[in-house]
Amino acid sequence: MEFKPFEKKIWLSSPTMHGDEIRYIHEAYETNWMSTVGQNINEVERKTCEYIGCKYSVALSAGTAALHLAMKLAGIKSGDYVFCSDMTFSATVNPVTYEGGVPIFIDSEYETWNMDPKTLEKAFELYPDVKVVVVANLYGTPSKLDEIRAICDKHNAVLIEDAAESLGAVYKGRQTGTFGDYNVISFNGNKIITGSAGGMLLTDSLEAANKARKWSTQSRENAPWYQHEEIGYNYRMSNVIAGVVRGQYGYLDEHIAQKKAIYYRYKEGFKDLPVSMNPFIEEEMEPNFWLSCLIIDKEAMCRQVRGEDDVLYVSEAGKSCPTEILEALVKYNAEGRPIWKPMHMQPIFRMNPFITKDGNGRGLSNAYIHGNETVIVDEDIFERGLCLPSDNKMTAEEQDIIIEIIRECFQ
Repeated sequence: MEFKPFEKKIWLSSPTMHGDEIRYIHEAYETNWMSTVGQNINEVERKTCEYIGCKYSVALSAGTAALHLAMKLAGIKSGDYVFCSDMTFSATVNPVTYEGGVPIFIDSEYETWNMDPKTLEKAFELYPDVKVVVVANLYGTPSKLDEIRAICDKHNAVLIEDAAESLGAVYKGRQTGTFGDYNVISFNGNKIITGSAGGMLLTDSLEAANKARKWSTQSRENAPWYQHEEIGYNYRMSNVIAGVVRGQYGYLDEHIAQKKAIYYRYKEGFKDLPVSMNPFIEEEMEPNFWLSCLIIDKEAMCRQVRGEDDVLYVSEAGKSCPTEILEALVKYNAEGRPIWKPMHMQPIFRMNPFITKDGNGRGLSNAYIHGNETVIVDEDIFERGLCLPSDNKMTAEEQDIIIEIIRECFQ
């Protein structure tokens, strides 16, 4: 079947504006509160606490800034090992290195594509002195947060929950962004709601919130002049950015419902293909469905070889691979994306420790048995998975065409 390219590009996930945002931007302009103080910031912090159920929130310039301050609050020092999610964007782990820490990457599980609690427990057997764990909720799906929290408590470790992608997702009746000692959400341009930029540090500790707020405004002391007794940062959210976020908050649940509908349309459209959607545990989790992803069955993968920055594949009847599907989407003016390349595979982190389920560390020789094959979970998901166009402005008719384009790849 031949399709015409979409006249208007179908994006992976782009900002969805509603009109309220410009009203609050205009309010900042009219009142001349254009910097890092103002009613928009106050309201965004209040709305965040109210929606998520945390006691305190600190509005910052980016989710990465929030993660950095979380690392400082956790007390990471130069040379400290820190357990981190392996299947994530580099922003989850880069702030560990800002404080001189050394990330140790923890392999994922197939049930959620997130950090495997069993592997985390193995990691503590190997590195019992580790005192900080950073867990990310991939693509809006919660990790097994109660199990990970319990393991951290058992080993007296601080938990940092990177909920940048999972705002509005629920785990066992509780919002993500509330399970860690320090938690982070993001309002980056492609997130479930956006400020074009911005992020938030969440905590139930007033002392921690006050420290983060002080650090984020260059650590100014309460003195009649500019007094500084510790290193600070220019991390506070702008009142203008906060105006966009403030206008978006009223549409968060609507965005989640739209993303959920996209996920289930894909699931229905692919039900007879040798693929499955990014998984979650239905009895325990309600993702925010930020990005819909698929993974190709092993026997349906055509031959594919990836280098550091290029890829080759051989097209085969009845089979496909992520690159072939992504190239087909580009041909018709739609945007997909490879799954996050695992952190332990990144050149910058290639010498860092990496823990698999058997606890032995790097290399296929140290992986574990899944079925009849030896598998490193994150490498396998990266090899066979991809992110689908998930923009909530995509119509059902446009999505139907995307489904047919992908189906053609398996012909």
